Amino acid sequence: MLYFDPIYLIFLLPGLLLSLWASWRVKANFSYYSQIPNASGMTGAEAAQYILDQAGIHDVEVTVTEGFLSDHYDPLHKRLALSPETYYSRSIAAVGVAAHEAGHALQHATQYAPLWLRSTLVPTAHIGSTLGYIVMAIGLFIHPFVVLLGVVLFSAVLLFQLVTLPVEFDASRRAKQLLLETGIIAPQEREGVDRVLNAAAWTYVAAVVSTLLTILYFLFRAGLLSGSSRDE
Repeated sequence: MLYFDPIYLIFLLPGLLLSLWASWRVKANFSYYSQIPNASGMTGAEAAQYILDQAGIHDVEVTVTEGFLSDHYDPLHKRLALSPETYYSRSIAAVGVAAHEAGHALQHATQYAPLWLRSTLVPTAHIGSTLGYIVMAIGLFIHPFVVLLGVVLFSAVLLFQLVTLPVEFDASRRAKQLLLETGIIAPQEREGVDRVLNAAAWTYVAAVVSTLLTILYFLFRAGLLSGSSRDE
C-alpha cells in the first residue's frame, strides 16, 4: 500500500502487543531459568539424547545449531538441532527446551497426525505467505474479489498456524511428563519448566491472532464485512 492507513494499525495493534509480550516472556523466563541448574546435572543435549534413548528412538541425531533459541526438530532429516544456550547448558531452561524438541521427535516416531499435517501444509503456507498479502493489497485498488482471492491464499498461513498449536502444546505436554518420569528434573523444578514452555506457547498463539487480524483488516477495507467499505 502506498499510504499509511491508521485503521491498519488499529486492527494489527492487539496482535503486535501480544507478540511483543510473548517474546518478552520467552526471553525473560529462559534467561532466569538458564541460571538455575537442574537436579540431574544433564546438559540440554544429554537430556534430549536420554529421552530419545528411553523411547527407543536411535535414528535421530542431536546436534548444535547457531542462533539464540533456534532450537527445532527437522523431521525430514531426523535431526534435533539445539541452540548453544540449550545444547551445552545444565540449566532447568535448557533441559525444558531440549525435552520439548525431543517431544517432536516422539511425535514423528508415533506418527502423530497433526505433525504430519503441519509438514504437509508447509509448501502451501509458503505460497500463501508469499503471494497472499500482495494479492490482498493489490485487490484494495482493483476489486473486492481480488482481495477475497488473496484472503484464500493467505488463509493457508492461518491454517498452518492453527495446526501448529496442538503440535506445540502436545510436545510441551510430553516434555513435562518425560522430564519427571526420567528423573531429569525434580518435582520442585516443574514450575520452572512450565514457565519456560508456556511462555513459548504464547508466541504461537500470538502468530495466529496477528494473521487473523490481518485477514480481517483486508476484508474490512474491501467492504466484505458488514457495515464496511473499501472507500472509507
